[in-house]
Amino acid sequence: MEKIQILGVPIDKVDMKEALNRATNAIESNRKYFIVTPNSEIVVEANKNEELLNIIKDADLVVPDGIGLVIGSKIIGKPLSERVTGIDLMEQLLKYANKNFKSIYLIGGKEGIAFDAGINIKKKYPNITVAGTHHGYFSGIHTGKPGHSEEEEVIEHITHADADMVFVALGALKQERFISTYMNRINGRLFMGVGGSLDVYSGAVKRAPKVYQNLGIEWLYRLIKEPFRIKRMMSLPVFLINVLIKKERPM
Repeated sequence: MEKIQILGVPIDKVDMKEALNRATNAIESNRKYFIVTPNSEIVVEANKNEELLNIIKDADLVVPDGIGLVIGSKIIGKPLSERVTGIDLMEQLLKYANKNFKSIYLIGGKEGIAFDAGINIKKKYPNITVAGTHHGYFSGIHTGKPGHSEEEEVIEHITHADADMVFVALGALKQERFISTYMNRINGRLFMGVGGSLDVYSGAVKRAPKVYQNLGIEWLYRLIKEPFRIKRMMSLPVFLINVLIKKERPM
């Protein structure tokens, strides 16, 4: 598996087709498989957070979710062919699940978000079994309270669901920490952190129009709609500046 290093963070050199093939092969082989979808913000955070960096390094597949990583890869002379966004990879996995009568479990978001996302997914893909859903507002390792009874109940619920794919939307680092800690305890094959994707599938949040998606500037659409995101969006120029500095630094 070919990887590149961007600011010390390993990224698999895959396009959407190859990422999907690797993921579905793992499901068909009944193997545990962990997908991480870092963007520029997460790469910057991983440079400050050793725990996040180690989780990414241990993941089975790390896809470039964000135009910043594609630009950064070109700067260092190891170009990625395309960005593989988490929500688009999730959509491809849902298409696969529908075709092959697979099951999914959705966890994360506010009360009702995962449930509504499950209903909408089932309407679109009737052959999928939504084995279970759960909101993300429970105490546990992602909130700094490991071993909390609420979290243990959630883990038991997911395990009994025995889904082929578990999509976790607890936010960056929290969802990766949750998967990394518990995936070997949970009956499931593929585990993937999907951030705000359940908000989109539930209908609570509208995804950026296609023109923004195709240009790789969904972040701009979100910034226009939610100006309070400006602080988070600053991670993109910080990321690119750091890539340029590291590239120019003598080895």
